[in-house]
Amino acid sequence: MTAPYAADPARSRGRLFRERISTFRSPFQRDRDRIIHSSAFRRLKHKTQVFIEHEGDYYRTRLTHSIEVAQVARTLAGALGLNTDLAEAIALAHDLGHTPFGHTGEEALAALMAPHGGFDHNAQALRIVTRLERHYAEFDGLNLTWEALEGLAKHNGPLLHPDGSPRKGPLPHALAEYNASHDLELHTHASAEAQVAAIADDVAYNHHDLHDGLRSGLFTEDDLMALPITGPALAEVDALYPGLEPMRRRHEALRRVFGAMVEDVIAVARHRLGAAEPADADAVRALGVTIIRFSDRLFRELKVIRQFLFERMYRAPMVVAMRAEVTEVVQDLFALFMEEPARLPGEWRADVARAEDETALARIVADYVAGMTDRFALQEHARLLGSDAARFTRYVVSG
Repeated sequence: MTAPYAADPARSRGRLFRERISTFRSPFQRDRDRIIHSSAFRRLKHKTQVFIEHEGDYYRTRLTHSIEVAQVARTLAGALGLNTDLAEAIALAHDLGHTPFGHTGEEALAALMAPHGGFDHNAQALRIVTRLERHYAEFDGLNLTWEALEGLAKHNGPLLHPDGSPRKGPLPHALAEYNASHDLELHTHASAEAQVAAIADDVAYNHHDLHDGLRSGLFTEDDLMALPITGPALAEVDALYPGLEPMRRRHEALRRVFGAMVEDVIAVARHRLGAAEPADADAVRALGVTIIRFSDRLFRELKVIRQFLFERMYRAPMVVAMRAEVTEVVQDLFALFMEEPARLPGEWRADVARAEDETALARIVADYVAGMTDRFALQEHARLLGSDAARFTRYVVSG
């Protein structure tokens, strides 16, 4: 049963460019399908989720991560009476703007773009679905519904104060530019479905980063015994299944960690929504607080786990070495295309011809570099600058 505060596709605020209504798919289902069929979504297959030593094809990529987030989002939305199609669409699109080499690539590109309006992967995702995907005859982008675009822009919370001033520094240019022509109401919270997509992202990466870290050998189950949530989960498995083989033990424990997070979010959201009694989707936006969240207790425990992962996985010596090398790759490619834009592929040179100044050129170059997959960035670096792409393979998960 759908809750009164769920996003109603029949009452969608529509698309920037008007289109004929589908006879067999709702507007939010069409959003989801367009995202899945986009070029940017396919490229996620070869963008890494977390950098770890290449030991096989079992580690997460941005694509598998996005699918896992979408699964969690559908589960949460269904349990809370929300629109599962909108939650799924936002979840599938939330990482479209990620650069090659994960957050390391984003940090490198953000530094390079600081004089030109900045770079942010959430803003870049909006730029992709509103401008850079160029497949349709009547418009650039995917022409998603207002609700999907709103969810992409502010699923992590409002970006502006009610008076229009930014909450966390200047808005990235890509976001400010689009919002000027299509108001996404950046001063309010997003729909409950967008908030579900945001918390589903947290659930997914907390779960799979533990799994991938164990597989990589950066830490062991013994290390996890000392942590909240993971320690009790392992102890429960040991009590129920003494002597269980290691891989099954690991899986049984981490599925309990996963379940604990999902159940906590559902319990908290039901309580908060029941207390607030929002009359419709707009009432959720107007509450002024995030309504879909972890309990305070679980949030504190997850902070302990994130700190452990930061120290043992994200800043492992191998990862630190990788960060320096792939940062150099992004810097070199950006500098090359800024100095010699004619080296860009043909379909990008038409945009270059219209660039009025260095900042306009920098945004084109950033769009191109950000869209690269890890392997393509390394191959292009080798082809154009003569580097040895093979030396990076120990860092990159091919997916």
